[in-house]
Amino acid sequence: MTVPHATSRAKPFASAYAKRRHRRRAERQIQSDYWLLLAVLGLLTIGLLMVYSATYTLGYLNYQDATYYVRRQALWALLGLVLMIALWRVDYRVWQRYTVPLMGVTLLMLVLILMTGRTVFGAQRWLLGNSVQPAELAKVTVVLYIAHWASSKGERIRHVDTGLIPFSVLVGVVCGLILLQPDFSTALLIAVTAGVMFFIAGADLLQFVVTGLIAFFTILTVATRADYRAARIETFLDPFARADTTGYQIVQTLVALASGGLVGQGLGSSRGNVGVLPASHTDVILAIVGQELGLVFTLLVLGLFLFLGYRGFRIGAGAPDAFGTILAAGITCWLLFQALLNIAVVTNTVPFTGIPLPFISYGGSSLVTSLVGVGLLLSISRARRPQEGER
Repeated sequence: MTVPHATSRAKPFASAYAKRRHRRRAERQIQSDYWLLLAVLGLLTIGLLMVYSATYTLGYLNYQDATYYVRRQALWALLGLVLMIALWRVDYRVWQRYTVPLMGVTLLMLVLILMTGRTVFGAQRWLLGNSVQPAELAKVTVVLYIAHWASSKGERIRHVDTGLIPFSVLVGVVCGLILLQPDFSTALLIAVTAGVMFFIAGADLLQFVVTGLIAFFTILTVATRADYRAARIETFLDPFARADTTGYQIVQTLVALASGGLVGQGLGSSRGNVGVLPASHTDVILAIVGQELGLVFTLLVLGLFLFLGYRGFRIGAGAPDAFGTILAAGITCWLLFQALLNIAVVTNTVPFTGIPLPFISYGGSSLVTSLVGVGLLLSISRARRPQEGER
């Protein structure tokens, strides 16, 4: 009787061990979408750099501190990163049980701001001085709530009484409260994001079309009823004809964007825009990017946003449940649509409206909520199903 050599007996066990080790390594590799994280960190780094470049003269003139604005932005970024990492490590499905109280708190804050909020430039958007902007919180809570609500409905979402009507009431109330501040751009962003989530969740195509038409005519009515919004539309059609009045900001924005050429005038060259280009470090900071770093770097910023969108939708496609899929799609649409709307405003592709460029514009509330959204995306990526080629 021949006894097999020990090495021969060990081969099947070694092979099985190698397979298990390869499988565990593949699982670790798909636990988190580090490409998404790198894109976000790249945008955040660019944002801090551009905020400093656009505000060091302004900080010195207003506070005798050239680093005043960038230090505040860095603190908000630190807070946002801490929250992002915390949400990244928590299973995203935990938040399903908190969507109703979160939505209740958001609605309460939106009502409270109309009663006690601070008014800045004719808009009542802030609580606790200028520290908290409830409309920014609404972006997160609405996405979470609709993802939970829609995923719990299943096929019933296609019915008018259990799908279209409750959806329309919720979005209408939230957007209505935000419009009263008034904050048209945020209301529009939330409505579009919610509509896409409703469609992805399985809403009937006819319902989606009807909802879209209602939203379109509502937006058109709101945009034209207020005198200042009607003036913005007229300015959009020919800003240079009103360059000394209502078209001043967009004309200066276009001049700054165009003056950078292919490679830009260099970091810090926009200091001459202080007092010339309003909101140069907030809503129109992309014009400063174009002026100082040129078309090449501006296209890099656009590319990072598109890559973020690709990774976000990829995470949603691989989510293990409907809640994760709808939530990932909602967060991705929110960040991508906000970036595209800001870019459209800066290039005068749409009428001017104030909305920050995610991760780049100066502003704590927007930066923190954007990083919170990324944290939720990273959490979903940890639980996603392996895609083809990952095992």
